[in-house]
Amino acid sequence: MDDEVFNMQIRKFLKNVGVTSQRELEAAVRAAVEDGRLKGDENIAARMTLTIDSLGLSKEIDGNISLT
Repeated sequence: MDDEVFNMQIRKFLKNVGVTSQRELEAAVRAAVEDGRLKGDENIAARMTLTIDSLGLSKEIDGNISLT
């Protein structure tokens, strides 16, 4: 295994996860504010699950997103 290649591939994957997740979160929150499901001043509980089936890995990451 080439550690440098492995590290770069992980970073590439995580960058894609971050960009995609941010885009989806922003769209979902804006839609919820527009249709009245959110006021826009809440704290939203969030959970992300990292799964790699071939490694038997499943890790949940919990957090909160403040809208104000």
